[in-house]
Amino acid sequence: MRFLIPLFLLVFSFGNAQEINQMDSNGKRHGVWKKYFEGTKQLRYEGTFEHGKEVGTFKFYCEACKEQPSVIKEFTADNAIADVKFYTAKGKLVSEGRMDGKLRIGEWVYFHKKSSEVMTRELYQNGKLAGKKYVYYGNGVVAEKASYSDGLLNGTSLYFSYDSKLLKELIYKDDLLEGPAVYYDAKGMKLIEGNYVNDRKKGIWKYYKNGQFEKEETFPKPYKKNKKN
Repeated sequence: MRFLIPLFLLVFSFGNAQEINQMDSNGKRHGVWKKYFEGTKQLRYEGTFEHGKEVGTFKFYCEACKEQPSVIKEFTADNAIADVKFYTAKGKLVSEGRMDGKLRIGEWVYFHKKSSEVMTRELYQNGKLAGKKYVYYGNGVVAEKASYSDGLLNGTSLYFSYDSKLLKELIYKDDLLEGPAVYYDAKGMKLIEGNYVNDRKKGIWKYYKNGQFEKEETFPKPYKKNKKN
């Protein structure tokens, strides 16, 4: 009997080891899988497949990660959508959101490097930015509000100081400045105003000092030929 117990444990352990990295009858990954970086004992990823589909929790590692995953994916019931979290090598949460395959979808949240405060909130559709994007200072004050469609800046973008003073009000069309633009000083008083066309200054631009009109310029500047002696 003393011989049978360790023999049973050996067979049991061997059977469990055999269950890792298996294929089903159709040649699809099935059950628990673990992969290592070539020539090392460092895990590259670990998780469970159900006839070729990822299910449950998957953990992904970098070559220097040791036991700390750099990415954790929690797959939902339909096996395509996953809740995803990215981490630093020290386990600090960098960002979180949802993915459909390799494409980001819905809201993604990014955190400040040295705190758990939210740094950015942005919306994705089919892997591209779509909708409102907010950027925050470390104290939670909004630093930037912008609008995106199909991955490009479109609409009004507002930029604020650390104490919520409006600094810039710009309009974008397909990532290019287009339309009226106003710049403010640190006290919130108007500093510059003008108009952009196709990302270039166009027409009359006005400049202010302490909120009072000071001068104006016209763009584009007239071309001056060099005089020859």
